[in-house]
Amino acid sequence: MSKISSDTLWELAAAEAGGRDEDGGETVTERTLFLMGSKAGGKTSILLRCLDRDELSKPTLALEYTFGRRARGHNTPKDIAHLWELGGGISLSDLVQIPITTVSIRSLSVILILDLSKPNALWGTMERLLQAAQAQLEKVTSQAQQGQKSKPGAKHQTSVHSAARVLPKDFPDRELISPFPAPLLIIGSKYDLFQEFDSDKRKVVSKTLRFIAHYYAASLIFTSIKSESLMLKTKGFFSHLAFGLDRGKTVSSDPSKPLIIPAGSDSFSQIGSPPTTDVDITSLHAKNPKDLWKKVYERVFPQENTSEQRELKDPAKDPRYSEPQIDAMRAQKDQELDQYKKNAAKSWKGLELET
Repeated sequence: MSKISSDTLWELAAAEAGGRDEDGGETVTERTLFLMGSKAGGKTSILLRCLDRDELSKPTLALEYTFGRRARGHNTPKDIAHLWELGGGISLSDLVQIPITTVSIRSLSVILILDLSKPNALWGTMERLLQAAQAQLEKVTSQAQQGQKSKPGAKHQTSVHSAARVLPKDFPDRELISPFPAPLLIIGSKYDLFQEFDSDKRKVVSKTLRFIAHYYAASLIFTSIKSESLMLKTKGFFSHLAFGLDRGKTVSSDPSKPLIIPAGSDSFSQIGSPPTTDVDITSLHAKNPKDLWKKVYERVFPQENTSEQRELKDPAKDPRYSEPQIDAMRAQKDQELDQYKKNAAKSWKGLELET
């Protein structure tokens, strides 16, 4: 596979974001954003606000698609953002394979929305969803590389080089972190409820999410749909990923205020050690720094049993989607199925007695 040494996946994506084709002319830029996060954590509401859509949000049943468009100027082509939203929290994490494909990874970004008002489910949700997305990203990147090798005459062989992001050489703690395979934005939602927490608990959540964001080379922002100023800043981060706009230069790491930390503006030295006063860190037997933060966090916020969260409400029984004729036919078929099961059970019992 031939390649231009100065080109990386992200440099090519940046060039594409600039809207330049091979002849130097303008072309429509298409990007893909994949939103996932806490169940009922406000994903849809945040997305609608970032798109300036005055619509009532409704629960996302599984995986929903929409798109956004933005013109660069008067009489110019509109850039397109393909937007996928995963519902159900961690219960449908297997669906990451739909938005994360060999085609979409060329311009894909991930947004993880975590409900700050439910810290006892935060780490489990974050860990499960990021693991699922990362595994799929690495899988399709490998598939794309294999596809390029099998087509030595392909025109765009430099579109995918590696599953690993290439960070600037001056990125803080570059040798100590594990960058997420795609640009990642972590949004802490429902800050209006979170700010009512005890200050010590807020500090634990804030420092832990700062560590996680920096460890994955991600951006981090706390927001609330009840705050116009916070949503404006959140929209800046969203538009940066969706349309390549400037995300702003605001940085706030004060745990008594909403965190606003663009990727690359934090460091392990600024974050400090895990916030704990009643636990001897050396007694936790952690495998690595991330595991240490997890153990300290779970001492303060014992995590809920995520295995019980895989149940998803049956949309066929949701009154919001009722269709009288279809529902009546469905009820009849359900009764027929139940009767068939009962008759089948009797038949098998009879066979067992005769043998």
